[in-house]
Amino acid sequence: MKRRNFLLSCMAGAGLAFPVGRQAWAFRNADVSAGVDNSRKLVVIMLRGAVDGLNVVAPYGDADYMRLRPTIALGRPGQENGALDLDGYFGLHPALADLQPLWQQKKLAFVHASGSPDTTRSHFDAQDYLESATPGRKSTQDGWMNRLLTGLPGQTTPTRAISIGPVMPRILSGVAPATNLAAGAAGTKANVLDRPQLGNAFAQLYQGNEKYARAFEDSKAAHKEVMSASMENEMQMANGGAPLPNGFPDDASRLATLMRNDPKIQIAFMALGGWDTHANQGSAKGQLANRLNPLGLGLATLSRKLGPMFDDTTIVVMSEFGRTVRQNGNGGTDHGHGNVMWVLGGNVAGGKVYGDWRGLADAQLYEGRDVPVTTDFRQVLAQVCEKHLRLPDAHLAQVFPALPQAGVGLNLFSA
Repeated sequence: MKRRNFLLSCMAGAGLAFPVGRQAWAFRNADVSAGVDNSRKLVVIMLRGAVDGLNVVAPYGDADYMRLRPTIALGRPGQENGALDLDGYFGLHPALADLQPLWQQKKLAFVHASGSPDTTRSHFDAQDYLESATPGRKSTQDGWMNRLLTGLPGQTTPTRAISIGPVMPRILSGVAPATNLAAGAAGTKANVLDRPQLGNAFAQLYQGNEKYARAFEDSKAAHKEVMSASMENEMQMANGGAPLPNGFPDDASRLATLMRNDPKIQIAFMALGGWDTHANQGSAKGQLANRLNPLGLGLATLSRKLGPMFDDTTIVVMSEFGRTVRQNGNGGTDHGHGNVMWVLGGNVAGGKVYGDWRGLADAQLYEGRDVPVTTDFRQVLAQVCEKHLRLPDAHLAQVFPALPQAGVGLNLFSA
């Protein structure tokens, strides 16, 4: 087999993949066209490693919270190492103080005791189920965000959905085209394919096959579009070439710039690691706080730099499962079950902690150790898709097969 045909066959087997930047790839399996209404945006942030939702949104009003977490629980609001009061019962981790204005503006909500109904405590399996939205079923080939793209009105372009990270994530895999950008400034800088000789060489490689040639041209167009939207040169001049501290706020700022300058971008995904806090988790300060601070700053930066576009944007933060209610002997927490989902946006009915919260008494815990899952994560995502993105009902079941009925009192969006 000729090298050219071998390369093409390999790429066809997993969806067409064409380089659009240094460490950036556009995947194409479908015809594309312009003229799509992308005014309502969705950004999904996945916290890989299972963040401790009980210290993100702490039930300081529950006496069992402090009893089960004697050294890592947050104090009551106003106390040393105290939580930031939300509603008189729940409090926000102080490292997330940058998000408090959004809560006060009722543009931030939480859904506690939420997560996957599957009981696995495996990071790999739980993340897979969160990205496929088919808990307990490993045979699903595509991700729910990719299925969402195929259900939204109109045809799509390669940059209608983007991911920022090292590889194209499971959640965006499927037949619809999507673009993956490297994290950091490298994702929007010029690359070797921008050199005319190399770019022309790749074009000649694919010129004998109309389908592949068109896909390559689409990928080049996506890269050009992203570069022009990034305003990278202007950003470098403003920052004197120095990156912002902490990676996520920098990437969040870059994402906001891309979305403002390229109206074709409608859906974005980013994943952040470092949440598997088995030891030395800390309370108001420590390992968890050091992770939450740039996360909160990045989310606040994203919402602010989106400007008026934030009014038409919903941001969802989710993690594969929660952590044990009781701290372990190493000052940390182990793999749990129920967690907390975050929903931010201009149309979010915020300033409220949603969910069927049953307290931390031993009799209420899942297997005597974890927060139970009383709200399926798909119920939250389905509301985002249906009420915010206005996904037609006929497509909702395709995006979320076997979707359970909506949770009691779960009304996350303003009329």
